[in-house]
Amino acid sequence: MRPSSVAPATPDSAAAPAARPVRGPLGRRKNAAAEDRSPWRCLRSRSMRWWSAANLVSNLGTWMQLTVQNLLVLQLTGSAATTGLSLSVQAAPGLLFGLLGGAVVDRWPRKVTAAVSQALLAAVAFATALLVAFGALNVPVLMVLAGITGLIATVDGPATALLGNDLVPEKDVPSAIALGSVVHSAGRLAGTALAAVGIATIGTAGAYAVNGVSFLFVTAVIPFLRLQPHAREEALAAAARPRGAAAEDGRGGLAFFLSRRSLVALAVIAAVSAVLGRNYQLTLATLVTGPLHGGAGAYGLVSALLAVGGIAGAVVAGRLRRPTVRLVALLAAAGALLQIVAGLSPVLLMLLVMVVPMAIVESVSDTATTTVLQTDPPAHMRGRVLGVWRSVSTAWGLAGPPLLGLLVQGAGERGALVLGGALIVGVIGAGALAHRRRRTAARRPAPVLAPEAAFQTAA
Repeated sequence: MRPSSVAPATPDSAAAPAARPVRGPLGRRKNAAAEDRSPWRCLRSRSMRWWSAANLVSNLGTWMQLTVQNLLVLQLTGSAATTGLSLSVQAAPGLLFGLLGGAVVDRWPRKVTAAVSQALLAAVAFATALLVAFGALNVPVLMVLAGITGLIATVDGPATALLGNDLVPEKDVPSAIALGSVVHSAGRLAGTALAAVGIATIGTAGAYAVNGVSFLFVTAVIPFLRLQPHAREEALAAAARPRGAAAEDGRGGLAFFLSRRSLVALAVIAAVSAVLGRNYQLTLATLVTGPLHGGAGAYGLVSALLAVGGIAGAVVAGRLRRPTVRLVALLAAAGALLQIVAGLSPVLLMLLVMVVPMAIVESVSDTATTTVLQTDPPAHMRGRVLGVWRSVSTAWGLAGPPLLGLLVQGAGERGALVLGGALIVGVIGAGALAHRRRRTAARRPAPVLAPEAAFQTAA
């Protein structure tokens, strides 16, 4: 709802901070427009403020537990490969059961689904804490718990994402998604730092228990969240629709995804960008420590600039209103061109200059992509669309680093960045050309047959 000086305050919406009054209708319209474009306009909703606070607490606990889990596997096995395997086991359910998870989200009210999934994640965290405390945790059990966590996340991910959108007007969804990105980044940085403090003060079992408490905090907040009117209407309509089996709903979601050209184009853009252009932790690390002759400190500076650029990009993305696939394609192409320039950087200073805009473009593109995914499909299909996306994004997330590693070995550190960027631009350009030709053909009028030709055709 557009803020207005005469609109009554609702129980779920706090008034925006008062600006200095401007006399005249033109000034009032300008102030209202500025508020409508604010990156943080979603925070006008009281429920969104509570939800963001709960997400921050949950992210702190999750990243602390993930860091502790990696250290625990290393402690138990001394193997980095086993540590990587535990992460793959946790990600695998997203690849195998993403469709079913999305179907579950579309079958049940999102508040109920999100509360149950958060409570189940808390139960897993508390169970792990007890096993660690009593010395009963071994690697096979830890792998099973990681798999269960990943399975629950196939439902929890789309449920919590869509629930956050239901707390704000649809025009403010980009702001909500951008705020979620900032919360995620802040939680990741702080949670990773707190892991070392947590192990030293409360131990590994205590760190798992803290994460369980963070999930319970989210569960306790959910019942008090108030949905926007459009979300309540969509929930009632979804409850009235006939439902098939979850597997059938999942296949229906895949069929819908494949029938929607905009979503297929979005998936292609995201896939080539993720495999060839977004794994900066690998490509920039090899570039900095190789041809640019930097050390661990230089790469640490690059990583810090990537984080700063990501947060700045999220702030910029919060000003979006209705992003499109075309915008995502333009951002991906721009990021690829920046990647090519970064790959050709003759000195470290030039690379440092390029890193921040690369991260900003990536962050804005991520927000635009997520917004299209969560607003373009009809409301009753959004859970299944996110389920399909989770499956395909997990696939390229698992396959991307090894493929990019082979490209680095074959083409070199600079060649991987330059060739990868060129391929991204080529794929996007080919897609844009095909789209333009298809639109031109659709607009071309059908030929009108002469009477004699029409008679012959009919005969």
